[in-house]
Amino acid sequence: ALGFPDHDGNGVEVHVATQWLHEDQKQMAACLGLPENRVRLVLGGVGGAFGAREDISLQVHTALLALRTSRPVKMQYGREESFFGHVHRHPAKVWMRHHADSNGKIIKIEARFVFDGGAYASTSSAVLINGVTHTQGPYVCHNAIVDGYAVRTNNPPCGAMRGFGVVQACFAHEGQMDKIATAAGIDPVTVRLINAMKTGDTLITGQTVESVAPVERLIRETNEIPLPAPLPDDANELDLPGGSGITSERQHIRRGIGWGVSIKNIMYSEGFDDYSTARCTLKDGAVTLKFATSEVGQGFVTLAPQIARSVLGVDDVVCDTIDTNIGSAGSTSASRQTWMSGGAVDGACRLVRERLFEQVGAKYGVDPIRLVIDDTDIVDTVGTLRISVQEATQGVTISEEFEHHHRPTEDLNEDGQGNCHVAFAFVAHRAVVDVDPELGLVKVVQIATTQDVGKALNPLSVLGQIEGGIAQGLGLAVMEEIIVENGRVRNPSFTDYLLPTALDAPVVVARLVEEPDPQAPLGAKGVGEPPCISVTPAIVAAIRDAIGKDIPRCPVRPQDICL
Repeated sequence: ALGFPDHDGNGVEVHVATQWLHEDQKQMAACLGLPENRVRLVLGGVGGAFGAREDISLQVHTALLALRTSRPVKMQYGREESFFGHVHRHPAKVWMRHHADSNGKIIKIEARFVFDGGAYASTSSAVLINGVTHTQGPYVCHNAIVDGYAVRTNNPPCGAMRGFGVVQACFAHEGQMDKIATAAGIDPVTVRLINAMKTGDTLITGQTVESVAPVERLIRETNEIPLPAPLPDDANELDLPGGSGITSERQHIRRGIGWGVSIKNIMYSEGFDDYSTARCTLKDGAVTLKFATSEVGQGFVTLAPQIARSVLGVDDVVCDTIDTNIGSAGSTSASRQTWMSGGAVDGACRLVRERLFEQVGAKYGVDPIRLVIDDTDIVDTVGTLRISVQEATQGVTISEEFEHHHRPTEDLNEDGQGNCHVAFAFVAHRAVVDVDPELGLVKVVQIATTQDVGKALNPLSVLGQIEGGIAQGLGLAVMEEIIVENGRVRNPSFTDYLLPTALDAPVVVARLVEEPDPQAPLGAKGVGEPPCISVTPAIVAAIRDAIGKDIPRCPVRPQDICL
């Protein structure tokens, strides 16, 4: 973070990498004892957040030092400090008991969640709500008893992390689906198809799923993706678990296949008044967009101009500085920005287009309702008028601001009932792994996936989210674990905290299901979180399938396989 004190010492400007500029501004102003308008935030150009930047870290200290010294101040965490100073995903223990009939149809679920929130509350209550309300997964269930606890401990604080409580629930319910399949004598695909949720079904909270819910289609299309070729007897050592060197030998390798299917809520829940603000200014055939949407690598700075070009028929679109000099855009989290900030940009651009049509209509004696955008021209659908947007806006400035809200939600009542979520997205994963049971080594060979995206506004960006989420889910499945002893992190470095590299990345075969969601302003659902949710249980299920051993935890360690 960079802090610049005002000349009079009564305010400060901070450039910071964050997920929610206005929430940081609010908290910083309270800590510094300043009015909010004297604490100005500008988004720092550092991507990658995944939840941890929803919490204040070094922002207040940077501003305080800048104000105290009357000089610009730069602060940055080293890697070890980041392990200590940023929140991480909640470790959780989940107990589940599923009741099903002899055909594998779920009748009832009993569950208990215990989340380790660490030393501070952070977002533990919201993470817990997400976990317990997703107990059933993307499956029909009419009866459930679920208890959930977020516990304050002496461990490092935990908070938001991509998937936000649903990752923990999904790992548990997908393991249960495989057990139901075994007990009913059916395969993992069939048990999921038998129980697949569809639009109009009811959640265990009593909420009706109004979102497009193509769960059965996701499973079937993923199952249709060809499996990878068998591992040849003379396989290259780089294709074996463990890679080069004297590690695995071909005759010891076993292959396994596993499944994971998930549901994920989109946007904020439980009565939160979620909104996003955007401004569109059209001048001389060029558009300037202003918003406070934190760009953390999800690609909104690509998507927003794309929306403006589509609505207004212009090529020249620029994004203004992302800062607090406009209303809040909310947090870049909960897979919400395409829906919320995309809706805000779309709304602002439509207001500008309406005013543009009024001006063109008045000038040429045409009813504005007859005008449309055709490529880069304004066209009279009844008459002969055709004029380029570039020409029509010479010497003209039109600026409009729009605030997009989603439909209201509500808190759960004392019985856990209520319409607490806005919308849902779904995804299916199938994992193929090779395992050396003697050494406990795993190589993820292929991930096949089909994702419910509503409408793919930028297919390349969607694919990037899918591949990135899968890599993250792979890390959780077989590598990434913070070791805590007596409240202290023992492995605060990338030497001892292992991350997937390009050599660990599997072949990803992805399909998109595009069934536009009628609630979404652009028909598009958020795609950021679903890719990393059910890929983890799919990989662990594939390991179980390969070695014939139940593994109730993740990440899966070598000793979990070979001992």
